[in-house]
Amino acid sequence: MELFSCFYPDAYLDSTYEIDFEALYKKGFRGVIFDIDNTLVPHGAPADKRSVALFERLGKIGFESVLLSNNKEPRVKSFSDQVKSRYLYKAGKPGKKGYLKAMELMKTGPDATLFVGDQLFTDVWGAKRAGILTYLVKPIHPKEEIQIVLKRRLERIVLFFYKRSLRRKGEL
Repeated sequence: MELFSCFYPDAYLDSTYEIDFEALYKKGFRGVIFDIDNTLVPHGAPADKRSVALFERLGKIGFESVLLSNNKEPRVKSFSDQVKSRYLYKAGKPGKKGYLKAMELMKTGPDATLFVGDQLFTDVWGAKRAGILTYLVKPIHPKEEIQIVLKRRLERIVLFFYKRSLRRKGEL
């Protein structure tokens, strides 16, 4: 087992907006948990047309959704109101509790839930600890708070080993 494998996502994509949610629904997934900042919109930005359209599409497919954020309620509720999704704020990621509560709200289990986020050490690690399929996406915008900038430097190291493990398996 590789040193950093607990942080490895199940999939790593350029954007949330390129995920084939229809195919995932056909595979039996019924719930999606999303991080907000730099996953759906730039850090601190309101919902945009693209994010609103994504949640409308998810609803039409049949997905339940929950926004899971470590942010304070005003930020998360405002975004939630715009995309019409349930939410959990001050979620304590990477702790499992928020992910478990999100699944409870959606009435899904780990085998029917996926998580989409932009950070390895909070988003992906927490979802993996809860047994959920993880999608890591590249951050939408490079401007971030200093503590996130420092984490990004550490993430680069983990992603190096992640990509190396995929090459060894012939998956990259």
